[in-house]
Amino acid sequence: MQADITTMSSKGQIVIPIAMRKGFKKGEKLFIMQNGRRLIVKPASELDEQMIDDLEFARRTEEAWKDIEKGKCKTMDAKEFLKAIKTW
Repeated sequence: MQADITTMSSKGQIVIPIAMRKGFKKGEKLFIMQNGRRLIVKPASELDEQMIDDLEFARRTEEAWKDIEKGKCKTMDAKEFLKAIKTW
């Protein structure tokens, strides 16, 4: 395992130390995930299709919850919902 210290720029950019860049290609897309104050970085090419779908579902779910918290959504019980979708 390697460890090093880097600095975040005013634009939010960080430099991956040269010793840790081995095995990565210039321009390679990286997947980054935040867990509290921990950042996890890995090549996006290592993500499988199911994980990409799961991440998109999680992103859309989080957006929906934010809309609900802002009062942007209509609430209804199950009967109202079933009636509403029948009219689509």
